[in-house]
Amino acid sequence: MDGGFFLRSEAMGAMRTVMVSAENLQLSLKTEPSQEEQALTQNNKSPKETDKIGNEDLKEMLESNKESLKLEAMKRIVGLIAKGKNASELFPAVVKNVANKNIELKKLVYVYLVRYAEEQQDLALLSISTFQRALKDPNQFIRASALRVLSSIRVPIIVPIMMLAIKESAADLSPYVRKTSAHAIQKLYSLDPDQKEQLIEVIEKLLKDKSTLVAGSVVMAFEDVCPDRIDLIHKNYRKLCNLLVDVEEWGQVVIISMLTRYARTQFVSPWKEGAMFDENNDKAFYESDSEEKKDPTEDKPYIMDPDHRLLLRNTKPLLQSRNTAVVMSVAQLYWHLAPKHEVSVVTKSLVRLLRSHREVQYIVLQNIATMSIQRKGMFEPSMKSFYVRSTDATHIKTLKLEILTNLANEANISTILREFQTYVKSQDKAFAAATIQAIGRCATNISEVADTCLNGLVLLLSNRDETVVAESVVVIKKLLQTQPTQHSEIIKHMAKLFDNITVPMARASILWLMGEYCEKVPKIAPDVLRKMAKSFTVEEDIVKLQIVNLAAKLYLTNSKQTKLLTQYILNLGKYDQNYDIRDRTRFIRQLIVPSEKSGALNKYARRILLAPKPAPVLESAFKDRDRYQLGTLSHSLNTKASGYQELPDWPAAAPDQSVRNVEIIEPVKEWAPSVGKAKKPKSGDKFYSDEEDEKEEEGSDSSGSEDSSSSSSSEESGSESEEESSETSEKTSSDSGKSSTGSEGSSSDSVQNKKKKKTKKVVKKKSKPAAADSDSDENGNGPVASSSSSSAESSSVSETDSEGDSDSDSPAAQKKKNNEKSKPKVEVKSKKEVSLLDLDDFSVSPAPQSNTPKSAVLSSSLLSDLEGLSLSNVSPTIQVTTPSFGPMITHELLHHMTGKGLSAKYHFPRQPCLYQPSMVAVQVILTNSSDHALEEIHVGERNPASLNIHCFNTIERLEPEASVTVSMGIDFSDSTQAANFQLCTKEDGFSVSIQPAVGELLMPSTMTEQDFCKEQGKLLGMNEISKTITMATANTSSQAISKQVLSVANLGVVSSSQSNFHRFAGRTVSSGDLVLVSLEVKESCSALLTINTEKSVMASMLLRDLKQALAQA
Repeated sequence: MDGGFFLRSEAMGAMRTVMVSAENLQLSLKTEPSQEEQALTQNNKSPKETDKIGNEDLKEMLESNKESLKLEAMKRIVGLIAKGKNASELFPAVVKNVANKNIELKKLVYVYLVRYAEEQQDLALLSISTFQRALKDPNQFIRASALRVLSSIRVPIIVPIMMLAIKESAADLSPYVRKTSAHAIQKLYSLDPDQKEQLIEVIEKLLKDKSTLVAGSVVMAFEDVCPDRIDLIHKNYRKLCNLLVDVEEWGQVVIISMLTRYARTQFVSPWKEGAMFDENNDKAFYESDSEEKKDPTEDKPYIMDPDHRLLLRNTKPLLQSRNTAVVMSVAQLYWHLAPKHEVSVVTKSLVRLLRSHREVQYIVLQNIATMSIQRKGMFEPSMKSFYVRSTDATHIKTLKLEILTNLANEANISTILREFQTYVKSQDKAFAAATIQAIGRCATNISEVADTCLNGLVLLLSNRDETVVAESVVVIKKLLQTQPTQHSEIIKHMAKLFDNITVPMARASILWLMGEYCEKVPKIAPDVLRKMAKSFTVEEDIVKLQIVNLAAKLYLTNSKQTKLLTQYILNLGKYDQNYDIRDRTRFIRQLIVPSEKSGALNKYARRILLAPKPAPVLESAFKDRDRYQLGTLSHSLNTKASGYQELPDWPAAAPDQSVRNVEIIEPVKEWAPSVGKAKKPKSGDKFYSDEEDEKEEEGSDSSGSEDSSSSSSSEESGSESEEESSETSEKTSSDSGKSSTGSEGSSSDSVQNKKKKKTKKVVKKKSKPAAADSDSDENGNGPVASSSSSSAESSSVSETDSEGDSDSDSPAAQKKKNNEKSKPKVEVKSKKEVSLLDLDDFSVSPAPQSNTPKSAVLSSSLLSDLEGLSLSNVSPTIQVTTPSFGPMITHELLHHMTGKGLSAKYHFPRQPCLYQPSMVAVQVILTNSSDHALEEIHVGERNPASLNIHCFNTIERLEPEASVTVSMGIDFSDSTQAANFQLCTKEDGFSVSIQPAVGELLMPSTMTEQDFCKEQGKLLGMNEISKTITMATANTSSQAISKQVLSVANLGVVSSSQSNFHRFAGRTVSSGDLVLVSLEVKESCSALLTINTEKSVMASMLLRDLKQALAQA
């Protein structure tokens, strides 16, 4: 038998040798023995020996010359680590491969080193030079992994190297590397706290980062290193609020927690008494100072800080998050920061979390239990969600019971008691006992059902289950203390059941009731004491103490019958084994039995023992937990955990809110004529207006003569200073159809009014979308109206100035639209075209011809202002330039007939998307063409469902004939495939489609001619497509070529030293791949058009579009 076993083991060894040889030959054989083989060899070799043999194989693979074997070995090693097995013995063999050029292998090596660098510090130190070189690697993942490994080596001697690496990585072009540097900050701080000041400088720099990938990590570092440096958050507060929705989930949790503490220090409490909080409060919120001063006699209502409202508004959508931690964070934020009437928005989201795992349910129910004590109305509509299920664990059942008890009131108590009757019959004894306690709480809280509850509990005394009976006795005892005179029969009934009850606490409770109300049952109490005297020695300690108390009380009230019994019991207690009982017995003897030693104490025995006692208050176990912040470990444990930070109290007076203002470039006020006002500004605009806006309102009437008064005022200013504002007066005259001189306008008011009546219809129709358009350009995110976009809230005071002049922007945008619609006619009729490339030579021209250059001037100044605002979230490698030509081609998204009154148009503003760098910005103009208001306009289902769209916020209400411009972000994934989705109102949904031209999927990039040629040399062969084309004669000049190319594609112009070469550069929005376009002009209107990019499909489509554009006259 032993010989056969040995032969089989030898065969196994030979088989393993063959497998190693096969692996060297790269043959795929079974790598693990069968179950039968494992069983045969199990008794022969220990696990350690088996691991050693496996490790030897892995070492051989790591030391081989073939990268495929090394890669396979590293995959197995990482697999071992994932299973929790120790692979530290392989550290020397793995470290040898740290400088390998294979990127996949290097990544796996770094994963291993991060795990074991702290354990094998000496060996890891030998590779520091390799890590430092890897910090310069072109691959962002290698750079990040190298920094991660470097920060995992916890040796104080390399702290300077780590600090230098963190500083360099914080300025890296890749957001992933910057994110890793934020993680490394915490590791370095824990290793050497003395580096705090330098680390704070890095944190301050990273806090300014606009990438959503970095935001969560740097806030985590901020919370770990310097949570008290609130001043670092001021300038970044609004940015963090706006980025919050796009940050990864765990970053959202950290940011929300930090912003909760920040808001409690920077805003006043919204819970003040007398504060006006109703649905009409929006009006007070958006009112300007001038309207507040109209009625000084009224008390000034509480007006929420715009930044406070911004935080609440931007966190609300996160209640729909799939991550339970995010939902819980938003819920605690609303609980601690929102006005009391707004907190109820979190109810449905918290109830939704109850469908999750029991671990999640436990934490959520704990927080709901705390909330339901203070605000029952929040969860009362969802009461059925807290009904106990048979599959629930005991701790979940107990929490649901707690919540149901908190929600009980006169209206729903009958329903809740019916539920409790079922719960009492549960096989879970702990849960049944908790239910009886809950019934007692309901009885004390709602006096109307006290008798019903008491009778029900008395019926439970006949239950077969001792636990139920015992708990009922304890609860009845507490209830009887509230009104004992009415319930002597219950006390008698409990005395009869006394012999059958064995639970010590229940027996002690009955004895306490007998002694406390012995005068109510004078015949029964002495008999109970007689029975207790017999069994005194075998009772539990808690029962013995109550027997002594009962004897003392009966001695004082009925000494004739109980004197001997009392002396007997006191003698038994005198020699009891428990010292507490002995001490109690001596004390009672001295108190009730008069003697020389006791002195005057026995005179007060009755007052001491039979004093009226206050009724116990049955309270929730969660009553005091609100002293801890919801969602924290301290709240869950009901004790202060290490690292817990107290939530600050609200300040008595609001700190200066200007600290959150970001310095921006002042908008040019020259292009602010007040001619094109289409309608009187709404209250939503007044919040963003300042004194200039108020002056405009004073100078203009709300009647139809509003345009004439504003235009005449602008003409007067033009006549006073013609040299300084000749351009402004000319715009005014050209818009209103008047002559260019101010004196003529002032002398012919009647003629002007007639002409204005003709043009006013056009202005009213077009200026609404145009005004919203201009505002959205200026903010980079939607219209100024309060119902459309949250980013308008986050604008600073200086931004408010520019937004307050939104009406003055509308004529410019209107002219821009008029120019686009009439462009084909202008090109046919007019011989002189003024392009943006010769703006320096721009001279005053008649009104019809001044449209084109004027729109150009406005668009360029708008874009320059946008650059000053730094709203774009683009990687620094893609330097967005101001395009020389920005066509605003509007496409119809939804016709008003199809949309039942709702019409929609869209265009591509050619600006970086604020939501995600990989998205293309799209602006949608929604117009209500019906005769009734449209409600809840939002984006519905998407097709395909995986389509990544950043939807605009729901528009609660759109009045008839009103328009609003909203911003969207769509990730087309560098494809011209249409984005299909539903545009929905409250009643209907309409399928719409946005299909981009290939040129709209690009972002302009700046580079020198040398860099262009260098990059073009890298993109040859299959990455290059060229074709000889024939251009129209009108398109042979450099200005015309630039105009036509930029009208097709959103590219940046690259300066060229050769007049016949025209170069344009850009990157794809989604993947960031370079797109290089070069045009070599030859003789007889022919040219060689070359496109270099890795996106071959995009290149062919772009070539086709450019060929068509350059061939058109």
